[in-house]
Amino acid sequence: MPTPEKYVVIEQTTDPVDFATCAAIMSRTDPWITLGMGAEDCSKAFPGLYREVFVLRRGDEIAGFFIIQPQGSFKGYIQTIAVAEGYRGKGYGTRILKFCEDRILKYSPNIFICVSSFNQGALNLYTRFGFEKVGELKDFIKIGFTEILLRKTVGPAFNYKGSG
Repeated sequence: MPTPEKYVVIEQTTDPVDFATCAAIMSRTDPWITLGMGAEDCSKAFPGLYREVFVLRRGDEIAGFFIIQPQGSFKGYIQTIAVAEGYRGKGYGTRILKFCEDRILKYSPNIFICVSSFNQGALNLYTRFGFEKVGELKDFIKIGFTEILLRKTVGPAFNYKGSG
């Protein structure tokens, strides 16, 4: 019997077991497959300063996760989003983006995300969600691959008071 949607929660985590599960999810999806990045490579996305890691749990399973960088020049940068294979196409990516938007707009009028130029499905999702292309980063992750920098904004950073 499927888990009712009321049991789908988003929560912040620092648990190394969650990180390992998330790295495995990453390594089994694009863009990481095409970029040739295994779970060990993907696990490097989690540690470090100024990263907030969240998981989307459906019952006891991690259905997806995301990492936000709330500090720096691109304050409000969504570093990574991944949805586990069995949960794709069910609105979880949109749910994650909405959560990110609500959280980031509390401290920044700008939300940034990169998408690999070959990852058309993700690019379509982000565009539908209101992101616009602001630039390209050639050879950003690996030589021969381009990342597209996207931004969604409600105004300039100067004197931004936040939404919450």
